[in-house]
Amino acid sequence: MGSDVNPFESLQEQIDEAAQYLDVDEGMLERLKNPERILETNLSVEMDDGSVEVFRAYRSQFNGDRGPYKGGIRYHPQVSRDEVKALSGWMAYKTATVGIPLGGGKGGIIIDPDDYSEDELERITRAFATELTPLIGEDRDVPAPDVNTGQREMNWIKDTYETLENTTEPGVITGKDLSSGGSEGRVEATGRSTVIAAREAFDYLGEDIADATVAVQGYGNAGWISAKLVDEMGADVVAVSDSSGGVYTEDGLDPVAAKDHKRETGSVAGFHGADEAVTNDELLQLDVDLLIPAALENAIDEAIAEGVQADVISEAANGPITPAGDDVLEEKDVVIVPDILANAGGVTVSYFEWVQNRQRFYWSEERVNEELEDIVVEQFDTLVDAYEDHDLPSMRVAAYVVAIQRVLDAAEQAGTWA
Repeated sequence: MGSDVNPFESLQEQIDEAAQYLDVDEGMLERLKNPERILETNLSVEMDDGSVEVFRAYRSQFNGDRGPYKGGIRYHPQVSRDEVKALSGWMAYKTATVGIPLGGGKGGIIIDPDDYSEDELERITRAFATELTPLIGEDRDVPAPDVNTGQREMNWIKDTYETLENTTEPGVITGKDLSSGGSEGRVEATGRSTVIAAREAFDYLGEDIADATVAVQGYGNAGWISAKLVDEMGADVVAVSDSSGGVYTEDGLDPVAAKDHKRETGSVAGFHGADEAVTNDELLQLDVDLLIPAALENAIDEAIAEGVQADVISEAANGPITPAGDDVLEEKDVVIVPDILANAGGVTVSYFEWVQNRQRFYWSEERVNEELEDIVVEQFDTLVDAYEDHDLPSMRVAAYVVAIQRVLDAAEQAGTWA
């Protein structure tokens, strides 16, 4: 796997490629390729045994031309400055791709949360929230969950911010529990947009996703929800995996039962409802119609891409394909629904949550899902129009052309004065 590929350099390559099809000067292009500011902080936190540990944490605010910075906070040992910069950039162009009035941000702590108690994680989270408080706010920067974080951590951040600021401001963060101002439909949103976008790609190709075989790499929230929803559409999920390995069944497996097995054992590996074990790399190269990479970035590098047999890839993860891998897949005519559209359900429903928080008026799950589907379908059509009208080399380039132009328009209308 291409873990040595710098994700920030990948982002910049993607922007450079799309910029060839746009009228943008070098100075503005440089601005579009780099974050506006980055917080890098060390959190000194007391552990349960009385010792003190120091954790490196980041928050990147990439671009705010179209609205408040928006993006998740992840807890993972591989968090780095460049990773957070890349993820904040992908988020800026993701919000632009789906046409919601937000910018892009991302945060993270270098930590393996499995190594710490719940009390320790709460102290770590509140320490980070204290550092973030001067930067965040419903009109400034609105964080959300990401890898290894969820409603619990978002509730802690909200409470810390509101306590320090002596206010009530549920819109300061999204991905909260319903009782803390969260939105219906948020938990399933990323997986839902991934499969809606995949369905639209199959329609575009004149095919029916109900006839597809599917492999899902990564079985966290986005991966398992994608598997469940695409199964409900009639497709056959034949393989799933997580960081410990994967399983394959030619006739299809039960995604919910696989999730139950993971919940009980910690991994989908060894799932009794499957015929054989597969590695993550083997799963990515299975002969399937639809591949959903839903783990971390750089999963499909040039070498893996050479063996990919899927006709369609819908990216539930951020940056799962390296630029070199993209080139190989483009030559093989694989249709890739890029991450900045496919997995944008999370930030789109986060936007819905933010709107509901500000109005103090909450929507039904049915309305949330209908609004999300309308946006994904409309913006997929916009992407296809750009792809065909401008004879662009890939759907990814088309998405960046659309997104960058929207950011450029907002920046031009605001003007440059300092």
